[in-house]
Amino acid sequence: MQAYYWLAKPGIIYGNALTAIAGFLLSASVAGSFKPGLLAGLLIGMSLVIACGCVINNYIDRDIDARMSRTKKRPSVTGLIPLHNGVAYGVTLGVIGFAVLGLYTNLLTVGVGALGLFFYLVMYSFWKRRSEWGTVVGSVSGATPIVAGYTAVSNHFDSGALILFLIMVSWQMPHFYAIAIYRFDDYKSAGLPVLPIKKSIAIAKQQILAYIIAFVAACTALTVFGYTGFVYLLVMLSAGLWWLWMGLQGRQAIDDRLWARRLFLRSLIIVAVLSVAVAVGGLLP
Repeated sequence: MQAYYWLAKPGIIYGNALTAIAGFLLSASVAGSFKPGLLAGLLIGMSLVIACGCVINNYIDRDIDARMSRTKKRPSVTGLIPLHNGVAYGVTLGVIGFAVLGLYTNLLTVGVGALGLFFYLVMYSFWKRRSEWGTVVGSVSGATPIVAGYTAVSNHFDSGALILFLIMVSWQMPHFYAIAIYRFDDYKSAGLPVLPIKKSIAIAKQQILAYIIAFVAACTALTVFGYTGFVYLLVMLSAGLWWLWMGLQGRQAIDDRLWARRLFLRSLIIVAVLSVAVAVGGLLP
C-alpha cells in the first residue's frame, strides 16, 4: 500500500491543495460566504484528480524516469506496481475525483480540473520530450488548482480567477527552471530539452528574473483590482523582492547548482507565503 501512496506523488497533491484552499478562501471572502462542506468536496475531488494525473504520468514517463537518478526507483520504473495495476489505480482515482467535484462544486470547476488533467497528461507529456516550451505548457496544469478553488465558490471565471492563474504560471517557471539547473545532469541523461540544456543556463537565469518580475506584477494586480487589501500587497511585495534578490544573485553565482537549489527552496517558501496571503488577503485592510 505504501508504494501506491508514493506513486500518487503526495508532495504535489499537498502543495496543490494548499493553493486550492487559498483560491477558495479568497473567493469566499469576495462572496461573503464560507461553506465548509464545499471546501471539503473541493479538496477531496481535486486531490483525487491530481493524484490520477500523477499516477498515470508516472507510467507515461517511466522510460525517462529510468534514466534519472532521482526517479529511477519509482514503483512504475522498477515494476513493483505493474502497468495495468497502476493505470487502473490512476483511472479509478480520476473517476472518483471528478464525481466528487461534480456532486459538491459546479461544472465550471469540473471543467477546470479536466483542463488541468488534459494539459498534464497530454500536452505536457508530449511537449516536454520535444521542446523547451514544455515547461510553459506544464505550468498551465499547475495553475488550475488555485483557479478551481476560486471557481468552486464563484462559479464564474472573472478577473480574479485570471489573476490567480497568471500568478501561479509565473511562480512555476522560476521554480521549474531552478530544478532543471540544479538537476542538470539528470535532465541531460534523460534527453529532455529543458531550457538550461536546450539553450543555456545563462538564458534560463534571464528568464527566471523575467518570470519573478511577472509574478510580483501579477500579485500586485489582486490589490489593484480590489480583491485584496494593502496588508496582502505589502507581504507579497516583500516576498517577491526577496525572491528577486535571490534570482539576481545567480548572475554572479560561482556554483550554479548550489544557487539553483537555494532558489528552488526559496520558491517553496514563496508559494506558502502566497497561499496564506491570498487566503486572508480579502479579509485584511
